[in-house]
Amino acid sequence: MTDAALDTSRALGRRDYRTLGLAALGGALEFYDFIIFVFFVAVLGELFFPPEVPDWLRQFQTFGIFAAGYLARPLGGIVMAHFGDLLGRKRMFALSIFLMALSTLGIGLLPTYETVGIIAPILLLLFRIAQGAAIGGEVPGAWTFVAEHVPARHVGYACGTLTCGLTAGILLGSLVATALNTVYTPAEVHDFAWRIPFILGGVFGLVAVYLRRWLEETPVFEELKRKKALAAELPLKTVVRNHLGSIIVSMLMTWLLSAAIVVVILMTPTILQKQYGFSAVTALEANSLATLCLSIGCVLAGIIVDRVGAGRFFVVGPILLAAASYALYTQLHTHPEWLFPLYALAGFAVGTIGAVPYVMVTAFPAAIRFTGLSFSYNVAYAIFGGLTPMFVTLMMRSDPLAPAHYMVAVCAVGFLTGLYLLLRRRA
Repeated sequence: MTDAALDTSRALGRRDYRTLGLAALGGALEFYDFIIFVFFVAVLGELFFPPEVPDWLRQFQTFGIFAAGYLARPLGGIVMAHFGDLLGRKRMFALSIFLMALSTLGIGLLPTYETVGIIAPILLLLFRIAQGAAIGGEVPGAWTFVAEHVPARHVGYACGTLTCGLTAGILLGSLVATALNTVYTPAEVHDFAWRIPFILGGVFGLVAVYLRRWLEETPVFEELKRKKALAAELPLKTVVRNHLGSIIVSMLMTWLLSAAIVVVILMTPTILQKQYGFSAVTALEANSLATLCLSIGCVLAGIIVDRVGAGRFFVVGPILLAAASYALYTQLHTHPEWLFPLYALAGFAVGTIGAVPYVMVTAFPAAIRFTGLSFSYNVAYAIFGGLTPMFVTLMMRSDPLAPAHYMVAVCAVGFLTGLYLLLRRRA
């Protein structure tokens, strides 16, 4: 990152840590809102689709609505990034979380299929699309925001910490889902308790809106504004015309990130119940442990990438992730007692993704950074993150180890991308 507004020599100060803390906490609350949906896929499938539909098809359809949130990310992300590059990062930061709070609260108050018929899944789809538009602006905006607040030599740490906050939102969702399945019977969850985490999410989102009042605009954007160096034309046009290589690398890195999160963290609790026979409570407890290890791994990945560079980091990280993921899915049938250590190890390996935003925020110049990162990340996540649950679900009908095989394939892509980054740096 070569922005003049960033003093590369100074250490992180109290203001930096305050910014990172507030951004990470707000990101955690917003990501909880987006993710809580996946922990109740089985229940939502029963409540929002006709009862005569086969179980696998209900699950497929519900994951389809889940995927719609990912498919909506590019629209929200590109629009918010456009104005973020022209009007400021902070304003879009607040808008994204407000939209998320309203849509999550709406899901919690929806009538079910039994009450209003086909209107129920349509409304669920619309609110999920609104969630996708909100998160599409949130994640790239958050990475851009924290990266532009810290010295250049700490960008990896800042992005890893912010990603830790986002994954903490997944942990919060897992803990809430575990608590509900512990306190309430399956019948009570089905009847009314499923609404609680979505209503909580709406409240969490409004709290996050308030927290972001205390954040300041980034020094990089203020410097660009002072020097009248903001994008002279449509930022997206500049990105697509002049930065195709950065787009491709960022998309491949996003594929690695999305596969790790969607398969290992979000889909696996359901897979553990359906394929391996674990109870909902046990699966969610193991998922909570894995997500905690993921959050720790994200910060560590950010620290390491600051020191060794992206190329060296990503020729090692994907190999560890592939090995840990493969061990998780292949050993549980014969060694179910290894669930917690295997899932914890896999979760920690998923922490490799904490270094992914470092690659993306350093790939684009400041004037079009938000747009470049948002376009690459959201389009790739819409394709890979959105279609992965349905693709893996269909694969599992003929290949029970489909999650393991998919992760190994994507990690190979991540390794090759890391090798390219390493060779390009040496060239």
